[in-house]
Amino acid sequence: MNEFLSLYSESAKTALGFFWKSGWAFILGYFVSGMIQAFVPKGSLTKYMGEADFKSISLSTFFGAASSSCSFAALAAARALIKKGAHFIAAVAFMFASTNMVIELGILIMIFLGWQFLAAELLGGLILIAISSVLIKLTYPKKWMQAAREKVEDEGEEMNDDFDWKQRIKSKEGWQLVGHKFVNDWKMAWEDILIGFSIAGFVAVLVPGEFWAALFLVDATHLPDWLIALENALIAPFVAASTFIGSMGNIPLATVLQGNGVLFAGIMGFIYSDLMVPPLVSINAKYYGWRVALYIAGIMYISIVLTALILNSVFGWLDIIPETQRVVSEITQFKIDYTFWMNVIFVFIAGWLSWQNKQYLKDHTMKMMQMEGSGPIKRGVVYTLIGINLIGILLFLFF
Repeated sequence: MNEFLSLYSESAKTALGFFWKSGWAFILGYFVSGMIQAFVPKGSLTKYMGEADFKSISLSTFFGAASSSCSFAALAAARALIKKGAHFIAAVAFMFASTNMVIELGILIMIFLGWQFLAAELLGGLILIAISSVLIKLTYPKKWMQAAREKVEDEGEEMNDDFDWKQRIKSKEGWQLVGHKFVNDWKMAWEDILIGFSIAGFVAVLVPGEFWAALFLVDATHLPDWLIALENALIAPFVAASTFIGSMGNIPLATVLQGNGVLFAGIMGFIYSDLMVPPLVSINAKYYGWRVALYIAGIMYISIVLTALILNSVFGWLDIIPETQRVVSEITQFKIDYTFWMNVIFVFIAGWLSWQNKQYLKDHTMKMMQMEGSGPIKRGVVYTLIGINLIGILLFLFF
């Protein structure tokens, strides 16, 4: 019993340690994201996304990188783009960019995994988009896609986003809008973040390293390196899908995998697979029908595996694959260091942005749209995990 309580409390402490280590990074990331959303006019871009050419894909990539990293928001925005006439290839490029190339995700990767993974994330995001674009061009099912487009013609929100950014950035209302975007991003993402960080904390403590070693062939020294890398890249998306974790919540678990010796290819494949979790595939099915949803998932899977293998080869050739394994217990330490002071500073920034949101809502009577995927089951899981974590922290503090 004492051993169980010790493991339980250590798991909760580790989960809280993940939050502690990355709190300031989330605030900074969503602050920058809010500024980009508020001050970068995107409405005029959609008319250039109707073709499957380099310009359309490039604009979609830029648009995605300038958007929120919430996976559910990415799917909703992609549907709106298709409704406005964007090509499906452009929509897929947007989805990949908005969940893999945003600043808050980059900061989180830098903190937990290091600069090599950040460089791979950015380079791999472009490779991922390029491969998926080519695959869709080669296999494009016109009848399916036309039926899917007709399905969303009367759905989704109109995107009216033309303004003078120079005038907006100088105005009080512009910064109130930044606060509003910041708060809305948090409202959309906090459940996925909490689920992901909680699962990572308990997995880090409770799941033995032997499990990961067997699953990812860590100790299979008799096999050639290329075969182990292939196996890691092939299985990582299924591991990611089994966690049901969205884009921001899977970085701590990727740190756990890296700490247990999983290859670079496996970790990158895991990070890129956030759009393949079952709830997101189900939402795409709701938007476009199951044929197109499974087709998109298949394109993503092949693209993720190929990208992970390419990155593993390129970084191996450059000899910059991280050799040292990050120890989770060291990352999640509570001490007076730069993390403490950064968290203090950014708590005040978050308070100021929340006040700006409050001022914005005084002049704008609107309701936050219910985000797909945030139903009663998910809320029940979230509140259950909050209770589990609170009890675990109390046990750690007092017993």
